[in-house]
Amino acid sequence: MKRKDFRISPYILIPVIFSGISILAVIVTYRITSSYMERNSEPVTQILYIGGAAVLLSVACSYLILTLILKPITKFVRNAERLPVLAQSPGNADDGSGHKDIEHLHKVLGQVTNLLGKVEARELFPEIIGQSRAMRGIFGQILKVAPTDSTVLISGESGTGKELVATSLYEHSLRKGRPFVKINCVAIPEGLLESELFGHEKGAFTGAIAQKKGKFELADGGAIFLDEIGDMPSATQAKLLRVLQEKEFERVGGAQTIRVDIRFITATNKNLPEMVKTGAFREDLFYRLNVFPLYLPPLRERREDIPFLIENFLERSGKDLKISQRAMQIILGYGWPGNIRELSNVIERAAIFAEGTGRTIDAAHLPAAMTGEVPPQGGVNAGVGQPLDERLMEIEKGMIIEAINRAGGVQARAAQLLGINPRSLWHRIKKYQIDVATLKKLQDL
Repeated sequence: MKRKDFRISPYILIPVIFSGISILAVIVTYRITSSYMERNSEPVTQILYIGGAAVLLSVACSYLILTLILKPITKFVRNAERLPVLAQSPGNADDGSGHKDIEHLHKVLGQVTNLLGKVEARELFPEIIGQSRAMRGIFGQILKVAPTDSTVLISGESGTGKELVATSLYEHSLRKGRPFVKINCVAIPEGLLESELFGHEKGAFTGAIAQKKGKFELADGGAIFLDEIGDMPSATQAKLLRVLQEKEFERVGGAQTIRVDIRFITATNKNLPEMVKTGAFREDLFYRLNVFPLYLPPLRERREDIPFLIENFLERSGKDLKISQRAMQIILGYGWPGNIRELSNVIERAAIFAEGTGRTIDAAHLPAAMTGEVPPQGGVNAGVGQPLDERLMEIEKGMIIEAINRAGGVQARAAQLLGINPRSLWHRIKKYQIDVATLKKLQDL
């Protein structure tokens, strides 16, 4: 006969044990008190004995519970602290005082959880480089919505990796292995977009020499990714709405209704709610698309991912290069309006220059717009055609980053080096979105 295991939650077991001890002590005390009162004598000594026994029993049960529950946790934490990845973490050293044991356990367990989250992100999403808290939040949302057929609207600035997220949604969905069709709505001329999406019949227009299946028909049973959905013409928006609602359409020039089973994933770098207000985008279509919104943060809001992205770019380039601390500080302090795409281009360019001068990417290999240095007249970064105000802002930002680095991250000292008051420096740091905390951390590396 198979043995059955019964498991009781400690949140139930522990209160029951101590409640049972209390109830038992009350019952025994009552019995003894009643017996002695019937004999007209005082049961003081016996009550003291019962109280002492109850205390000893409570202490024994407490010790047993602590041994069974806290001891394995403490052992796990001590083993975890010996791992190199946690051994150097500040605050992990045991001062022997023991007055913050619970707080210390909580902190180490939090670090282990954080580390496991990063491992999970790397294992489940190998194509997306990102271990920051913001990106792990995105990964969690992907895992929740991917197995469903809900329409997903991915929004974010250009270059944030919206297509990679769309692919991850498909890879973790129940439709994996079926067709996955991608189409960029802005890359196709307005006159040809409907033909690409819905297909056309022979002779539907000049040049239609044969019947052609559209992207919707090709994606039947699978998923379709409509990138740059905000640039779709109004006439096509109305026809797309019908496909979303009814799951049917007709080819251009055709009369036969075609039914499809498609999961829609869309993306845009535009502010669709604002476009709805101005009438540039259909309100009813927006609500059909915005079932599960996913917002991808810009690179400047996930700077901790930048070193991992750079490492990945250098590995993919096949060049045995490393990046200097000074260059990394400049890169981390830059605003990255072009996000990951811009970072990739900058590293590729810097790698070309670094190959001819050594094996290290240095500040001199970065664009002048990032370093704030004025390039030689006629040089590749001379800023021809760039407005003067923008150029001056770039130079000012570079000077501030340089002063912060020289001051070791101390803003008051950096203000002295720049000859301005600390409040003025604070306003400029906020204006240029300079991450002082990250720059200071790199000083300690």
